[in-house]
Amino acid sequence: MNSDDLKKRTKQFALRVLKLVAALPDNVRGRIVGGQLARSGTSVGSNYRAACRARSKREFIAKIGIVEEEADESAFWMEVIIEDGLLKLPLVQPLLDEANELAKIMASSRKSASESLKRSPNGKSAIGNRKSSMVYG
Repeated sequence: MNSDDLKKRTKQFALRVLKLVAALPDNVRGRIVGGQLARSGTSVGSNYRAACRARSKREFIAKIGIVEEEADESAFWMEVIIEDGLLKLPLVQPLLDEANELAKIMASSRKSASESLKRSPNGKSAIGNRKSSMVYG
């Protein structure tokens, strides 16, 4: 799976999270948990895009770590939804599985990048360190 595929996948995850949040009951518990899930679930995609634009390997590792944390936090809020009985398991389980899978993908990516950084300690990205050809007066 390449970065474009993961960009699409994390965006779909965000859209699915928003639909799940919309299905929560309109009460204090539903609003609190829904707000938390909406923030963490949509953050997965936005932070993944930011990681793809990292200017160095170190920055990528830091940003992909945030994506991993947000996916794991999303899984936590879905577990709360299930355990509190806010929604039935069959409605939440597929999205919970996706959150856990995204967290594992990001963890694996972070570990690979960290190992690569150990082999190439300057941590420079060929994309982010280009020199501008413009001359400023």
